[in-house]
Amino acid sequence: MATTTTDAIILGAGHNGLVLQTYLAKAGLETICLERAETAGGGLATIEFGEDGFLHNTHSFYHRGITELPWYRELELERHGASYLTPELNVAMLTPDGPAPALEWWTDFDRTLVSFSKYSQRDADTLQRWRDAFRPIVQNLLGPEAEAPPLPPEQRRLKLEQSVEGRLLLETSVMSPLEFVRREFEHPAVQAGLLFFNGLREVDLRQPGFGHHIPALLASGRYAQMCVGGSAKLGEALVGAVTEKGGEICCGVEIERIVAEGGRATAVDLVGGDRVVARKLIASSLNPQQTFLDMMAADDVPAEWRKKAEAFEYNLLAPLFGLHVNLAEAPDYAAGAGSAHLNDAFMTIHGLQNAEQFEAIVAAHEGGKIPGPQVMWGSVPSRFDASQAPDGKHAAFMWEKLPYHLGGDPSSWDAAKDEHGQRMLEAWANDAPNLAKHGVVLDSFTQSPLDVERTLPNMRHGDLLIGAFANDQVGYHRPFPGAGEYRTHLDGLYLCGSCCHPGGNVTGLPAFNAAQVIRADLGIN
Repeated sequence: MATTTTDAIILGAGHNGLVLQTYLAKAGLETICLERAETAGGGLATIEFGEDGFLHNTHSFYHRGITELPWYRELELERHGASYLTPELNVAMLTPDGPAPALEWWTDFDRTLVSFSKYSQRDADTLQRWRDAFRPIVQNLLGPEAEAPPLPPEQRRLKLEQSVEGRLLLETSVMSPLEFVRREFEHPAVQAGLLFFNGLREVDLRQPGFGHHIPALLASGRYAQMCVGGSAKLGEALVGAVTEKGGEICCGVEIERIVAEGGRATAVDLVGGDRVVARKLIASSLNPQQTFLDMMAADDVPAEWRKKAEAFEYNLLAPLFGLHVNLAEAPDYAAGAGSAHLNDAFMTIHGLQNAEQFEAIVAAHEGGKIPGPQVMWGSVPSRFDASQAPDGKHAAFMWEKLPYHLGGDPSSWDAAKDEHGQRMLEAWANDAPNLAKHGVVLDSFTQSPLDVERTLPNMRHGDLLIGAFANDQVGYHRPFPGAGEYRTHLDGLYLCGSCCHPGGNVTGLPAFNAAQVIRADLGIN
C-alpha cells in the first residue's frame, strides 16, 4: 500500500473535473485527479470505427457557444490544441409538407427571420420582438447568473424585482415552455422547432418555471459549435492545460471511499489499498449517489443528506440513442427548388412537425416505449472537418430520445438496439434518398441509453445532464437544498460537476463556479 499526499484531489476527469483542476493548479495548488476510465475527458469522447480514419463522437458533439465561455479563454485552450467551427446554417428542421423545405436557424439572425417568415410573418415578427426584449436580460442577468455561485431563491427574486428586465424575466419564468410557445407563436412547425431547442437542455416542456428558456435562447447569440478533430480534442486540450501547470491525472484507478476525520474530508482510498491524502480539499465531479452513498461510509454522511442524495432525480427525457454510420458519400437533402443549401446544414432535425409530438414522446418515455413517428437529429461532422473521415468519405450520426427503461427493463436494449438503428437509417433515407443506394452505408453501430450508463456511470439512467431540472433541483437547490453552493456537509469536500448549478451539457460552468467558491474559502487570489 502506498500513500501519496497532495493539496487537492479531484474525483472524475470529465470536463468539469479538468476545468477545476486547471484553475486550482494555476492558483499554485498541487493537484491530483482520479479517474476510473483509461483516458481523461469523460463525455468528450471520439473513437475510430471500422475503416481507418472514420471518427465518431459518441457522447458529446454540439458545444453551444463554448468559445465565448470564460474558462475556455482563461485556460488558453486554443494554445493547447482546441479549435472550433460554427457553421452558418446552424440548424435545419426538415418540413417536407411545410411551406418551405426546412425551418432554418442561421448565425445571421436576419436570414433566420426570412426563414421563419415563410411559415408565418407574425411568428417572424414575434421572434424579433422577444429577441430584442431578452438581449439585455441574457447579457446582464442570465449570463452573469450562470457564471457565478447561485443566490438563494428569495434573494434572487428581490434582486430581479428591482429592474424592468428582471421583472420581465420573472413574469416569463412563471410559464412552462409549452405555455410560452403556444401563447406567443402560431405556426405548428415554429412551435415545434422552438420547443425542440429548449428540449435539448432536457427541461420538461410542461414544467412551470422555465418559460424564459425560449426567449433566452433566441437572444443569446450563441450557436452550436463543433471541435475540430473531434470532441476528444477539447479533453486533450484540458489535459494539456492541467499538466502544464503541474497537475497530475491518474486514469484507470477506482475509488473505494472518501475518508472523513474530525468533520473534514481528508483522503481518498483506492481499490487495491493505496491512499491519496488531501492537505486542503477534495472536489467531486460525480453524481450525488456516487459521492455521498457509494463512496462514503454511512456514519460520515448525515441521515438527511443521505436521504436527499437518494432522492436526487434524473431526467426522464435525457437518454439518447445514437446511430453512427460510415458513408461513401454524404447525405443529400436537396429536395425541392432552392433547397440545395440544406446539404450545408450543421444539424438536421427529422420527423418533427408540431408541438403535440412532444407530449407523445413524454408518454412513451413514461411507458418505457419507443415513440412514433421518429423524431431525430444529427450531423455529418466530416462535411465541415475533413479530418473526421477518410478522403471523399463521411462519418455521420443521428440521435433520438428514447427511454432508458425499455419495456420496464434497461437490459432489453441489448437485443433491441440494432433493429432500432436500422429503423432510424430507413427514416433518415426518406429525407436523404441516396442513403438507400447500394454501397453508400459502409458500416454502422448503435449506442443505447444503457450503453451510455455503462461507459459513463456518472450518467445514471443514461442522463447526460446528471440530474433533472425538476423537483426543485435548480439553482441554489441543485443538486439539493444544502449543497447548492458547491460546499458539502464536510469541511474540505466540494462538488463541481453537472449535478450542480447551472447543470449539464459541456459548459464547464459548474467547475468555473466551484473554483470561485474554493478560492474564496482558501483565501486564494
